[in-house]
Amino acid sequence: MSEFNVKRTRYDLLARIWRAVSKEPVLAILAFALVMLQIAHPRAWMSLPGLVDWQTVLTLAGLLILTKAIELSGFLMWAAHRLVHHIHGERTLALLLVALAAALSTVLTNDVALFAVVPLTLSLHKLAPLPIKRLIIVIALAVNAGSILTPLGNPQNLFLWQTSGVSFGAFVWALLPLCAALMALLGAVTFAMFRAAPLDLSGDVDEHRVDRLLCGVSVLAFAAFVAFADAHHAGPALVVLAVGFLLWRRRVVFEIDYLLLLIFVMMFIVLRSAASLPSIHEAIAHLGVGTSVRAYVSGAVLSQAISNVPAAIVLAEFSKDWRALAFGVSVGGFGVAIGSLANLIAVRLSGEKGMWMPFHMVSIPFWIVAMVIGWALV
Repeated sequence: MSEFNVKRTRYDLLARIWRAVSKEPVLAILAFALVMLQIAHPRAWMSLPGLVDWQTVLTLAGLLILTKAIELSGFLMWAAHRLVHHIHGERTLALLLVALAAALSTVLTNDVALFAVVPLTLSLHKLAPLPIKRLIIVIALAVNAGSILTPLGNPQNLFLWQTSGVSFGAFVWALLPLCAALMALLGAVTFAMFRAAPLDLSGDVDEHRVDRLLCGVSVLAFAAFVAFADAHHAGPALVVLAVGFLLWRRRVVFEIDYLLLLIFVMMFIVLRSAASLPSIHEAIAHLGVGTSVRAYVSGAVLSQAISNVPAAIVLAEFSKDWRALAFGVSVGGFGVAIGSLANLIAVRLSGEKGMWMPFHMVSIPFWIVAMVIGWALV
């Protein structure tokens, strides 16, 4: 191949990559941010994969496979059919989904809770016309609010619990007031956002059959995979899972959202690169986070720039007030979407276009009110 053809091939490849990136605003922003970071504070490109939390990415890949398998089994449509015939009002359904998402997030983590509730919500939308964007928004808020309660709810809680040295019960008791207050706020917001209008079930005319074998295997595999991931063996578990479905039902593996995995890899690289900048450390050291209020405000605000998990890790170097930090980074999960990676997962799972503007129109005011509530409780 001539030198001209080699250059042309490379150009075409870069052009195709750029077209794919430009269609995804989040990916485009991350790519631009990475280039700017590399210009300002260059790192060896080969070192960038070391910034990725591969345990999280592999766990996410396994959950994508399993939720796709459950979806293809028809179980979610069957469950949605049963649910809409027992819940007749739009507002009641929204409150039920918020409560379910919040409850699951306390024990399954906020990300895993989304993989259970969002696909169910999308199946409900296929049966009865629903304000799906608003539902996804309040579900994302719900997993962030509910996950505040326990050390198992989200990664930043787990980190702060382990570094604090307090018991499980003491951690829950300390975070209970904030969780209860934010769930009450979310309940009021959900009540106001949805009408008491009856559900239109005219679209629920098909028979909803379930592939019981696929469903049963997927549910058992889901439980086993979460257990292995919790024991930090997500890699081997994912290999077994992927090979098994490729040999048995390859469609499951082929239809997952691979772009979401790429976005997560990019987010880890960009956010951790930003969090390690000397300027950020100097700014935090200069401001001082010695008091509870300053630690709280720093966590809530810094999360808006580098997400709540990196914010918790960075601030823990400057403050030993784990309760104030936990309050701050928990509130920081609201506001801009980057505040919590669960927000990104919820929006991506929804598959809805034009989600970012309505999401922020709700999440940013919610963050402001949550900031005031958290400040009063700290």
